[in-house]
Amino acid sequence: MSYTSKVITVEKALSLVKSGDIIVTGLGAAEGGLFMESLHTIADRVKNVKVVNCNPTHTCEFYKPEYEETFSVDGWFYAPQMRKAHEQGNMAFIPNHLHLAAVKWLFRNKPNIYVGSASMPDKNGYISISTSNTYERRMMEAADITILEINPKYPYIYGDVIVHTSDVDYLIEADYDVPVVPDIPVGDKDREIGRRISEFVPDGACLQLGIGGIPNAVAEFLKDKNDLGIHTEMITSKMAELMKMGVITNKRKQINRGVTVATFVLGTQELYEFCHQNPAVALFDGAWVNDPYTIAKNDNQISINTSLEIDLTGQCASESIGSRQFSGTGGQADTAIGAQMSKNGRSIIALYSTAMVKDKESGEKKEVSKIVPQLQQGAAVSLSRNDVDLIITEYGVADLRGANIKERVEAIINIAHPKFRDELWDQALSCGIIGKRW
Repeated sequence: MSYTSKVITVEKALSLVKSGDIIVTGLGAAEGGLFMESLHTIADRVKNVKVVNCNPTHTCEFYKPEYEETFSVDGWFYAPQMRKAHEQGNMAFIPNHLHLAAVKWLFRNKPNIYVGSASMPDKNGYISISTSNTYERRMMEAADITILEINPKYPYIYGDVIVHTSDVDYLIEADYDVPVVPDIPVGDKDREIGRRISEFVPDGACLQLGIGGIPNAVAEFLKDKNDLGIHTEMITSKMAELMKMGVITNKRKQINRGVTVATFVLGTQELYEFCHQNPAVALFDGAWVNDPYTIAKNDNQISINTSLEIDLTGQCASESIGSRQFSGTGGQADTAIGAQMSKNGRSIIALYSTAMVKDKESGEKKEVSKIVPQLQQGAAVSLSRNDVDLIITEYGVADLRGANIKERVEAIINIAHPKFRDELWDQALSCGIIGKRW
């Protein structure tokens, strides 16, 4: 049977939505863009519809305040438009570790509709759900109705992201560009941190690396390494570059040898073209990829993450600014713990020592330390101090393995910006973190 018999219009797809439905869409570029951008058009006939998403990439009307009585949104990872919706009151964050995000959500919820993006069907009727399988395949199997937006611009990526058209209820023909995330320019601080991180990456290491200035700088300093591997939650543009250069070969991995493994892809158009029908790239279920026990199966696993704020005992607030949700835990704890369980593995938290923030009284921006005696009130601890290994700033490396609180305070203050160090010592004393300065 030809897949064309399952093709419907966006309007027909929207007509399937009922009051009280739960709609789940894909992560990042896997979001069902046409459906989500048009969802607000049915606000006059439905009520109490919940949308569940993760780091969405399409700009949608249903987030706006005028739709708050019709649509609510739950998210596993906040994007800018979600932070704004949160302030309006129609957005709620779902606390999670990435590898358990879908598993735990499905304990208490059932999706009525799953809608996501996908590649075009091949000659045998198989579709790649393309850019993500963080939770998408699980949601498709759990949903009453599955709708995929098939798009010739989406890469056909391998792994357990391949489904047959017979297992999909409806298809929408789409032609929008795959959402891109441009490479962030690398600055001097990034390079200094990247250089320090590269010293902990031996030949043959298996990496988990995120996106941003620091990870991009790390990639610059890995170009003289040999036979690196990738087992990560996210494939980035810099990883593709290192694969093309022959730096990443995956030859020394203990599992999935020869293949870069992740749960999703998000980056530049060049990245998507590189991943298209590339047998050296595969996406698998996030519950498996990000399980710390899976991560630990590869030797020399190096996990590299960042944080918004770190206290003097090593607690990492990586997703909230005080009690205000900013992003999400994602796989930070998954990969940090898994890397330390790996033979000769290390976990690295990398961050600038300072940030520029607006002063509430003057309204002017001022430089503040990102290393603090205590996290801001209400801050979410994304990575507990029990699970922190290495912390790296532009000023040095704090190795916290087995360190007591006194040793941690000294090591962490030593990598803070020099102009804040005396103040941090004084605050450590006044807070009772330490009994005396030595």
